[in-house]
Amino acid sequence: MRKILFIGLVWPEPTSSAAGWRMLHLIKLFLNSYEVHFASAAGKSDYSHDLIKLGVHEHNILLNHSSFDKFISQLQPDAVLFDRFMIEEQYGWRVAEYCPNALRILDTEDLHFLRLARQEAYKKNQPLNINSDTAKREIASILRSDISLIISENEMELLQKVFSITPNLLYYLPFQEDEIVADRIDRWLNFEEREHFVFIGNFIHEPNWRTVEILKNIIWPVLRKRVPSAELHIYGAYASEKVFQLHKPQEGFYIKGRADNARQVLERYRVLLAPIPFGAGAKGKFVDSMQAGTPTVCSSVGAESMSVDGEWNGFICDEYPEFIEKAAVLYHNKELWYDCQHKGVQILNDRYANPIYGTALLSLCETKINHLTEDRNENFMGQILLHQQHQATRYMALWIAEKNKKAQP
Repeated sequence: MRKILFIGLVWPEPTSSAAGWRMLHLIKLFLNSYEVHFASAAGKSDYSHDLIKLGVHEHNILLNHSSFDKFISQLQPDAVLFDRFMIEEQYGWRVAEYCPNALRILDTEDLHFLRLARQEAYKKNQPLNINSDTAKREIASILRSDISLIISENEMELLQKVFSITPNLLYYLPFQEDEIVADRIDRWLNFEEREHFVFIGNFIHEPNWRTVEILKNIIWPVLRKRVPSAELHIYGAYASEKVFQLHKPQEGFYIKGRADNARQVLERYRVLLAPIPFGAGAKGKFVDSMQAGTPTVCSSVGAESMSVDGEWNGFICDEYPEFIEKAAVLYHNKELWYDCQHKGVQILNDRYANPIYGTALLSLCETKINHLTEDRNENFMGQILLHQQHQATRYMALWIAEKNKKAQP
């Protein structure tokens, strides 16, 4: 059996973020055909998934430390998957030097440079500028890798058309979900059994905090007048004190904190509100809402690359008055609500419950492993960037290692 090593920025927390959920999906996918190893320099939290129970070999590694060289030399995996471009920057050159025949896979999660550029444009109220230092770093990481996994069709198009990335370096891999079947739908609470509005999102992620600000200061004061019997409940992991300061029960605005199971929580609510002002990739909260049968009102950037031919499990609105109007109508209109719920089932089953994407990825990895030299020879720009990164990062890492030695008593 072939071996694959995942190098994680953090240990996966599927109950905390969509990134953790996606990483768990990838691990389970490769477990079908590979002996899977997972390594991270981060510490575990109480919410880290128990990978050993899945049959995964866990390893603690050090950042900027030569011990990784011995570790990777002994393990000799057939493939290495980097969790986001920052991890490829840290460990990619070491993998290339000490395990040169390993297929190098980058999971981008989302395009960080796109999300940060949109964030900057939003905060400063200025035009979008994607030609940032982060863009150069992330694009360089994509070029150095043998395959980069992209979660959004919009990002696939951007990389190919704007940055001229050759298609054979990219692979579109949406969220991998179980199909919503009739028995599952029958167990959902019906329209009358559900109440209140909800939002959910990890608060380490800046777009989620900004969304809650919009809900608290702009959307909810007006929407509550339209639906005075309803409350708005906010869930999310790693909420800070500034988030909890927004808790105002007298205004029907509740900060609930972490949701142990997002889908079970969402199943109790009638409508998910998500006026997300910026972001990138695909949003796990909307996959969760479809799995929970909960219609959604969101922004166009929220539904980017997730709606199908303009269809959505609710409404897509960028103007706040329209957003409020659609939320109120959806909350009250039973027939419309069920129609939106049904659209969510169709979207999830068509886009995210198709196993062909995972099967094709495993096949692509096998082909790439068997033709690694030929593929890399065709990616001369990637070879140049790897050479330059190898020299620069190698000497920086050695300098850090020596500095750390001198600092020890």
